[in-house]
Amino acid sequence: MKELLYLKDDQLKDLIEKIFISYRETFADSKKILDKYSIGIAHQKVIHLLSMYEGISISELLLKLKITKQSLNRVLKDLTRIEIIIYKKDEQDTRIKHVFLNEKGKKIFNEIFITQKKRIYNALLKSSSEEVINFDNVLKKIING
Repeated sequence: MKELLYLKDDQLKDLIEKIFISYRETFADSKKILDKYSIGIAHQKVIHLLSMYEGISISELLLKLKITKQSLNRVLKDLTRIEIIIYKKDEQDTRIKHVFLNEKGKKIFNEIFITQKKRIYNALLKSSSEEVINFDNVLKKIING
C-alpha cells in the first residue's frame, strides 16, 4: 500500500481517463437500444434508477441524479410519451408521486442491462476475486469522496 502514497499526477490523470473511458464504453454499448426508442443517456440513467428503486419518489430521484427539476421533468415527459413509466400517488401524502417502470419499461431496461452486463461480466471473469472485491471497495470510496 505504500506505493499509493507516491502516486504521481500523471498516474492519477491516467486513472481518471480510464474511469471516463470505461463509463463511456459501458454506456456506448447500449446506444443501439436507446436509438431504437429515440431516447438518450439521460433517459437510460432514469430507467436504471427506476429499476433499482421501484416506486422511488420524484424528490428522491432528483437527489440521486443530482439534476434540476426541469431536466428531470423533460426526461420523465419523454418516458411517459413512449409509455414506459407510470406514476402512483403516495397513500399518506397525495402530493408525493412515485415512479415505476411498467412492463415495457422493464423490457427496455433488460435490453440495456444485457448489453452492459456483457462488458462488466467479461471484465470480472478475467479478474481474481480479490481484484473484484478491491475494485468494488475503491469504487465505493470514489463515490463517497
